[in-house]
Order: sequence, then structure tokens, then C-alpha cells
Amino acid sequence: MFDLSHMLRARAGEQYALYERYVNPQMARVLKTIGFDRPYVRAEGALLFDQDGRDYLDMLSGWGVFNIGRNHPSAIRVMTDLLALQPPNLVQMDAPLLAGLLAEALVRRAPPGLEAVHFTNSGTETTEAALKFARYATRRSRLLSCRNGYHGLTYGSLSLMGSNFFREGFGPFLPDCQAVPFNDLGALERELERGNVAAFITEPIQGNGVIIPHPQYLSEAKRLCERHGALMIVDEIQTGLGRTGTLFACEQWGMSPDMLLVSKSLSAGLVPVGAVLMRSDVQRAIYHKMDRCVINSATFAENSLAMAAGLATLQVLDDERLIRRSAVMGARLLDKLAALKAQSELIADVRGRGLMIAIEFGEPRSLGPRMGWKAVTAVRPGLFTQMLVMPLFSDHRIITEVAGADIEVIKLIPPLVIGEADIDRFVDALAAVLREAAQFPGGLWNAGMKLVKQAMTA
Repeated sequence: MFDLSHMLRARAGEQYALYERYVNPQMARVLKTIGFDRPYVRAEGALLFDQDGRDYLDMLSGWGVFNIGRNHPSAIRVMTDLLALQPPNLVQMDAPLLAGLLAEALVRRAPPGLEAVHFTNSGTETTEAALKFARYATRRSRLLSCRNGYHGLTYGSLSLMGSNFFREGFGPFLPDCQAVPFNDLGALERELERGNVAAFITEPIQGNGVIIPHPQYLSEAKRLCERHGALMIVDEIQTGLGRTGTLFACEQWGMSPDMLLVSKSLSAGLVPVGAVLMRSDVQRAIYHKMDRCVINSATFAENSLAMAAGLATLQVLDDERLIRRSAVMGARLLDKLAALKAQSELIADVRGRGLMIAIEFGEPRSLGPRMGWKAVTAVRPGLFTQMLVMPLFSDHRIITEVAGADIEVIKLIPPLVIGEADIDRFVDALAAVLREAAQFPGGLWNAGMKLVKQAMTA
């Protein structure tokens, strides 16, 4: 009989060797190089634990998956309860009750006008579905996105990517796709005026660097799309479900899109799920006759476990008032980081909404650290911030990540269950690392030179 617990115990400690051999050798190499190759054995809330019982504060939350925290007991209970029922899963020629219930729950919480739901398996698949729907509903071909934007890594999503880092070597991409500058209404209007745009897709807050829109940008972009017959798609795959202090970030600017994309944290971190929330007339345009009922379908998209995970997530957000908690804890973290910025010449900016926060670093004024900064960043932008990420992990057991390619930003997207003590722990740790970075030469800069040598060798 297969015994999973026995297998995990017997093969403990092999994960990095197995991953390097069979899955992604370069990822295994990176983790070993920056010292992130730790054997986690358990996770709860905002913490992970290694085999020696040491805790690690998770400020990354699986790239924004664990809004309700890792292994939330309510979500686990829903999963086990469902499996105990032996549900008739994936009948396919069926209208699953759980899919209808989750769609109803999402529509009830959605911005005005979004009355229909299409389920998918992931964030990028959600983007792909929305792009297909927009082209079919408008009978137009062109798709607009924003520079610096991110919507996933499959071909349609990648064709709209605002960064060449993920695109290099994978072309050619879909035709009729163009990126315009974020926050530039004039550039958007010039493209819309051509009359052939099916949709404009944007994140309400750009995840790559946490770039916040101008106050009127989203609402005016929607108005321009309406005027020129294009649909507006708002990608809330990372910003949604309480991340920014409201259920959906676009609510903070008083706008409702034609389609809204969710995924990541809707899964409770247990079973992948995504959804396109859309206007009912868009839905009718896609499914306008019976023989089109499966025109955009996926084998696992409405599976029982995924639907139950989504329902559990929404219930936990409500019961534990995690959206309000995101706003309160985010404000506390921003205030403490602003105070730290006043003390450190290495912090150039602190910005964010709710618990989606960027700490941007810049060239210091003092001679010694400035020399170190110039040496490190001349090799590759982002290496200085990686220098900070490493001791935050090795010395303070805090998981963070550089926020994007070639930028000096740490993005904080912790679980919404994070508490005041966790926030204090992070800020104190960052303060300690920055004090060390202010000393040149020193241990932190020596580690930076090691990174420089490895980057140059690569």
C-alpha cells in the first residue's frame, strides 16, 4: 500500500537533489547560491517551519497565493469534508452545484455590472480566456496592455507582457498586441482611436515594482474604452481578494471593468483555480447558441476541490475580517517603513496599498556605501537588493524576494493574517540589515562581491 507519510520521511533531505536532476537545475542552483535551500516541513498562517522547528516569516506568500494564510484550518476542514462525501466530480456532462455556488458568491461580491463567471485552472489561463472572449465579443483583433505589466507566461499572456525578461527567446508572439505606458491616458487614447481594439488589459496596481495608478487613470481608461468600443479587463489575480485593503483594488478608484480576473488566493493555497468575472452581455456574446456551450472549456476547471477551496476562501475573508485587517496592518507596516526610510539613506521610496508594499532602494550619499552600490549595480541592477534579501533570510529567517528583473525593489505581499509582532519583526530585521549595509567595506558588501563574481561568470 502506498504510504505518503512514510515516503516523505524516508526521502527527507533529497528535495534539492531531486529538483536539480529532474525539474529545474538552474532554480536549484539559485536557491543554493543565495542560501534559500532550507528543508521546510510544516507551514501555518504566515510562518513556515524547518526540520529543527525554527520558524520563517513569509513575506512572499507564494507570490500572493496565501491571503488567508497557509493551511488555514477552515479551508482544510472544507477539503476533508468534501472528500468524505465522495463527490461526483468532473462528470463533465453536468452543471456542478459547487461551481454555481462559487459563481454566485463571486458575483455577489463583485463590482457593479459583473454578473457572469467563467472558471479556469490558473491566473495565466484566466488571462487567455479573457483575451479570447474580448476578441469574439467585439469582433476586433487588437489587444492593448501596459508596459511593465504582468499577466502570466502562456503565449497570449506573454504576447502582452510589458517586460522583455520573460519574452526573450520565445517569439514570435501573437500579432496585434501592443503595450502602452502605464498611467498615460494620451497614449491609450491614441491607440483606441484607431477603432480596432478589442480590449485593454491592465493591473490596477502593477505588481512589478508596485506601481500605483494616478487617481483618475483607471476610471478615465474605462471611459475611453467605452467611447471607442473596446472592453476593459482588470487583472486582479494578485491585487484581488483583500490584498490591497479592499476586496478588489479597482474599487479604490471607483471603477467597474467589463471583465475582472481572479486566481491565486482564491485557491486558499490548496487547489489551483481562476475565474473571469464579466458582464452578462459579454457572456451572451460568447455562448450565443447551444453548439458553443463548450467553446472555451477545460477538463479540470470546475473540479469540486477547486470550487470548495474558493468558497472556503471567501468565507474566511468574511469571518475573520481579513480585508479590514489588510488595510490596518498595511498602514502599520507603511508607517514603520516610512520611519525607517527617514533613518536610512539607502531607502529611496516606500509605497503601497494594504499589504502590497514596495521598498525601493537607491544610491546612498555616503562615500563608502556609494562606492559599493556603484560596483554592484554596474554589473546588474537588482543585485544590491538581492544582497539584502539574503541576510534577511539567513540571519532573520524572513522570506522576501526582489520584486522584478533589473529593479532595486523588495515587494512585500505577506498573508493577510500577519500580526503586529510579525510586522515589528520584519522592520527590525530590515533595519539591522541596512545598518550593516551602511558599513563599507563589510560582511554584507563582501557577500555582494560574491554575487557580482557569480553574475559575471554566468
